[in-house]
Amino acid sequence: MTVYSNNSIEGLTSLMQEGGVYAPLLLLRTYHKLGLTDTELLLLLQLMAFKQAEGVEFPTPEQLANRMGKTAQEIGQLLRRLMREGLLAIDGEEDPVTGLQSERYNWSGWFDQAAELHLSEQRSSIAQDSKVPQQPSSEPPPINLFSLFEQEFGRPLSPFELDRISSWLDEDGYSDELVRFALKEAVFSGKLYIRYIDRILLEWSRNRVTNVEEARSHTQRYRNGKS
Repeated sequence: MTVYSNNSIEGLTSLMQEGGVYAPLLLLRTYHKLGLTDTELLLLLQLMAFKQAEGVEFPTPEQLANRMGKTAQEIGQLLRRLMREGLLAIDGEEDPVTGLQSERYNWSGWFDQAAELHLSEQRSSIAQDSKVPQQPSSEPPPINLFSLFEQEFGRPLSPFELDRISSWLDEDGYSDELVRFALKEAVFSGKLYIRYIDRILLEWSRNRVTNVEEARSHTQRYRNGKS
């Protein structure tokens, strides 16, 4: 058995106090309400640790598995679940000098959902304190975009499909409503694959279609032209 001296223990304690991982308290207060498990929370914190403490923005499933006592396959499943729920995304970047492609994890979706939940709870609290009766909503809340795709496809989305849907929103600037309508058109045409939906969105973009009403009109003109 290895015996550590008091100096060794003090040195290790000092080392642990030198650095850390910053995670807003709001994330820790709301993660269960967002549907995150303790394991998923720890995985997100490990991603933060790799970036903040070690400068590693895209750790491998093997690296994450080694820290969490999981298999790489289990880590992959957790990552895909987080991306399906819009809590995590993968951003691509090209070095302007070397042209090399790199990827990094982006957890801004987690921040956004935590902030939205917090504001919603604040509004509910204010409404209750002021005793203003709340009118019940007649419409159910919309299904998460990633979950809607999986529901229509009848299967889990691949990492490529998850990344492409995220890029439509974050990089191409398509609205959530427009992507949903493009999916609806793909269902109508019986062509449920990402590249077909990508072509629909590109065609609308080329024709300066920016919202669902314009997309509906453009699609109707196209169908009338074919009939």
